[in-house]
Amino acid sequence: MKTYKELETFQQWSKEEKDHFSISVIKGLVIDAIRKANSGHPGGPMSCADFAYLLYSDFLSFNPENPNWFNRDRFILSGGHMSMLQYSLLHLIGWLDMEDIKNFRQLNSRTPGHPEVEIPGVECTTGPLGQGFAMGVGMAHAEAYLHNSLKDKSEPAGDLVDHFTYVLASDGDLQEPVTLGSASLAGHLRLEKLIVFYDANEAQISGHTNRSDSTNYYKVFEGFNWHVQEINGHNHSELNDAIKQAQNSKRPSIIIGNTIMAKGTANMEKDHNTHGAPLPQDEINLTKDKLGLPGSPFYSPDEVKEYFQERFKKLIENANSWENKVKSFRNDDKVSSLISSFLDDDLPNLKFPKFEEEGLIATRKAFGVTLDKYSKLLPNLIGGSADLEPSNYTGNFAEAYSDFTAKNHSGRNIPFGVREFPMAAMMNGMALHGGIIPFGGTFLVFADYERPALRLGAIQGVRVLHEFTHDSFYVGEDGPTHQPVEHAMALRAIPNFNVLRPADAKETAVCFKLALETMDTPSALLLTRQGVPVSKINYDVLDAFVRKGAYIIKDCEAAPQIILIATGSEVSLALEAAKLLVNKKVRVISMPCMEIFEKQSADYREELLPQRGALKVSIEAGITQGWQKFTGQTGLNIGLDHYGASAPGKVLAEEFGFTPEKVVNRIKEHLSKLL
Repeated sequence: MKTYKELETFQQWSKEEKDHFSISVIKGLVIDAIRKANSGHPGGPMSCADFAYLLYSDFLSFNPENPNWFNRDRFILSGGHMSMLQYSLLHLIGWLDMEDIKNFRQLNSRTPGHPEVEIPGVECTTGPLGQGFAMGVGMAHAEAYLHNSLKDKSEPAGDLVDHFTYVLASDGDLQEPVTLGSASLAGHLRLEKLIVFYDANEAQISGHTNRSDSTNYYKVFEGFNWHVQEINGHNHSELNDAIKQAQNSKRPSIIIGNTIMAKGTANMEKDHNTHGAPLPQDEINLTKDKLGLPGSPFYSPDEVKEYFQERFKKLIENANSWENKVKSFRNDDKVSSLISSFLDDDLPNLKFPKFEEEGLIATRKAFGVTLDKYSKLLPNLIGGSADLEPSNYTGNFAEAYSDFTAKNHSGRNIPFGVREFPMAAMMNGMALHGGIIPFGGTFLVFADYERPALRLGAIQGVRVLHEFTHDSFYVGEDGPTHQPVEHAMALRAIPNFNVLRPADAKETAVCFKLALETMDTPSALLLTRQGVPVSKINYDVLDAFVRKGAYIIKDCEAAPQIILIATGSEVSLALEAAKLLVNKKVRVISMPCMEIFEKQSADYREELLPQRGALKVSIEAGITQGWQKFTGQTGLNIGLDHYGASAPGKVLAEEFGFTPEKVVNRIKEHLSKLL
């Protein structure tokens, strides 16, 4: 084995010798950075360094001059705890410098404990195990849809989006159910450009994996209709062959790499304690000697960087050639509009749908009507429902644009099946890939299944539309298991996450459009099962109102004595209650989005909700916790601080006090206590 002492003859070394020494340098950076931070995970990066290095140095297509080049291969480190491995590779590319490596896990550094999407070369924020895998499935889905949609219009145009998605997954990733759910769908849909390397080192933080897992993942993924290979994860010849076979497969591929935890350490190979703790300094010294490295920390010779970057000239040429292709296709009438949507993310001028202002329309139905209208102008709006198409009103969309299937990768409707968490995580991946505006529907009560992905979407600032229907006890006969109570407020607790609960069909259309335009924040639309009255406010006026998060939907001539604040279906209830408060000056406020309202100027917030002089009453068919910030210490919060019951919705409205008469009685009782 060559060592640093022979570096002056580096150019004469064989490729194998150069590769192994380069990997030793990477391992040295990993253990030094973790030791300096006194925190981190050295064992995993050392077990999968062979695969990651070969992938980056010989296979990965990217533009060294532009980390955001659109047609790059995507690489997702699903086991985000192994972040120092990726940072070391990004350092060899030149996107991170040595100071970044030395500041691993420090405040405001570009090398945080887990990869974050803001770092050049990092495709998504990972760390919560399994979600990186699922986001990788979403990215592969986005690539397949974009590629085939362009190809359908013009065969050569398919080259504009034609790349692989690689995922590096750990034992812990595969133990998470979100991985198996998304893997099942990926195999069913034959996402052939998805390649996963499973670093099967059989060790995790609490011990060896055989304490908790005896799954035969070869058989599992074979059953999922994946192309499966099992190899020695340290053998470079086997790794190279496996990657090439995976690239040529017509199915998603998983390479099960049998590896050794902390490979290359002097005395701690296979030791599960290396998973989540720095190596002792004595062990580091001995390990560096074994790897052929000097004892000094943060060793990264120019020879290794230059060798690693030998492909860069060709990679840059490929990227420039792609840019020229894009320019030429912009003048092609068959694909120019798709390029505008897919690559430029241009939003057309969307017209609101018309709704009859007489009668009742459920906001879930209004969502479906709006989806039908907007989707005609948005070829990059794709998504589906977690097996609830009739209930979520996405059935017309599915019929109009067909399912994305193993044989039809141009279908816009995604048959997610009963996979809420994988659906939400995949949508994050689609949005991060770019070119796609994803949406997904289910019942609001099942938002809990999605919550880890909702949170990670908010952290990453992705534009994803979550349609949550059946938003209150008005679900009725399905009972408390299907009647959300705490869910709206639980979603509002997520930072950088817009919760939109429209009052009627028109507000729904405006909220939908607003979500499409909100680039850096996920949006959840909470929609009714039951019909609600349609607003008579003109769309132009309503659009301006909704964009402020809250507005006065009914006012009084003088300063209000009572202000009713409501969302969703309770806005019409508040309006009816206001009619019964005949001797009071009443203002009614519709608040479709708390998050947006709270970002308005202090003057506007005071204009709607003056701090003094009026009793403030919140009305929402959910928990009252959280409304106090608007109603104050003396205010009244009308809601549901208990679970629902199985009965028709109208019966429950009477039982739970959600009728105009009972709302007014509550207000009068509260006033009598205050006076």
